[in-house]
Amino acid sequence: MINLSVIIPTRNRSSLLTNTLESILLQNYPQTDFEVIVIDNGSTDSTAEICNIYSTKFINFVYLYDEHPGLHVGRHLGLKNARAENLVYADDDIKAFPTWLEGIAESFQENNVMVGGKCLPEYEIEPPEWMKYLWNKSGVGKTNSYYSLIDLGDIKKEIDPMLVIGCNLSIKKNVVMHAGGFHPDSMPKEKLKYRGDGESGLAIKLKEKGYSAIYNPKASIYHFVSKHRLTKEYLYQRAFLHGITNSYHYTRNKRGYISQINFKTVVNTLKAHLKDIKFRLFNNEVYNIIKKGYREGYEFHQKEMLNDIHLIDWVLKENYFDD
Repeated sequence: MINLSVIIPTRNRSSLLTNTLESILLQNYPQTDFEVIVIDNGSTDSTAEICNIYSTKFINFVYLYDEHPGLHVGRHLGLKNARAENLVYADDDIKAFPTWLEGIAESFQENNVMVGGKCLPEYEIEPPEWMKYLWNKSGVGKTNSYYSLIDLGDIKKEIDPMLVIGCNLSIKKNVVMHAGGFHPDSMPKEKLKYRGDGESGLAIKLKEKGYSAIYNPKASIYHFVSKHRLTKEYLYQRAFLHGITNSYHYTRNKRGYISQINFKTVVNTLKAHLKDIKFRLFNNEVYNIIKKGYREGYEFHQKEMLNDIHLIDWVLKENYFDD
């Protein structure tokens, strides 16, 4: 019986996908009890060939191709084709702990509706000194949203849905449907204005509906951090995307275009995002790079909505299941 459906959206990252699939082959959870669904969002590399190889290594393996861009497209296509009620969403650049699926399965058996675990870094090169200042620490644990990393310790606990990272997100199918699905994310450069708030939007809706999540350290992964991502140029790009995301989120909440960009709100949000005052004092250059990227991303999206009335309609869509 298929108990878990592992859904992996991917696009032109066949070498990373190989590492992800290898780690899933090494699970101590029975292959008969899960399926792997790879959603190819328009790859032009060897992704199809890699999936053909791995289809012979897994008992239950599905390869689906959809050229329409957007992470939400792959996530929803996986949901529609999943045989299990329990959905396990993973990025194509993770390496799962051997206990990953076992931890997820046992958490669902305890009637939890959403499961997360550690997302630990696997650095391609030694990270720069400023990297450690991007971690936010709290009484629950520590997170680094710029690199989709989280470590809440070694004890199973109930957590806020916002603390389940998208590269390692497991959830009941009916709960995703009830919440209206995922919002747009990971759009190509030429469609960047259509970016939304992704799994964060889903988590916010779940929280509003009274759902909580469970953190299980057995359900953990390593998240690959390439040398390209350990640069100030990447931080700017990431902050730019974060600005777009927040413009989408605020506009959707207010049900329409914000006619005057309130940058005081933008700055306050950014300060909340970088809670550690020591970071700003330690490396003002890096902080200013992030601040600049965030502001320019926010302004970019607001101006795009001003120039394109159809973009506002996109932002305000009830859901994105039909994309």
